[in-house]
Amino acid sequence: MFSKEESRKLRQEFWTSFGKSFPRKWLLYDTKLKGFSFKFHFDNKKALVALDLEDDLEHRIKYWEKLVALKSILIDEYIPEAIYEEAYVLENHKEISRIYVPLEQKVSIHNKNSWREVMEFFNEKMSLFEAFFEEYKEIIEG
Repeated sequence: MFSKEESRKLRQEFWTSFGKSFPRKWLLYDTKLKGFSFKFHFDNKKALVALDLEDDLEHRIKYWEKLVALKSILIDEYIPEAIYEEAYVLENHKEISRIYVPLEQKVSIHNKNSWREVMEFFNEKMSLFEAFFEEYKEIIEG
């Protein structure tokens, strides 16, 4: 078991190492669309890459409908394993809409032996999400 401080240091070390291993500017929150963001998630149980819709319901519905219309393109041409969840509940009990790709292997941010695999997964899947977004941004925001 790790103390909060040890866990915090490991998390910081992972993200610093990830940034050095894959030095590029990710879109993440810089989509220019309100409540529309990309996220990396890595904890002591799982890793995933996500596209989150977190704004008011009106914006969520607007973007969600466009993303559902583009679902076959996302799945056929970019990320076949993408999971669409219109009502995804976060750990803080906030409901959002999310499209995500989980890393199927059991990984933990506390286990440095799994870091390389997670970093490569993050780089591959987020690059695909961003390529999809860049190609279809006008349709999504339209």
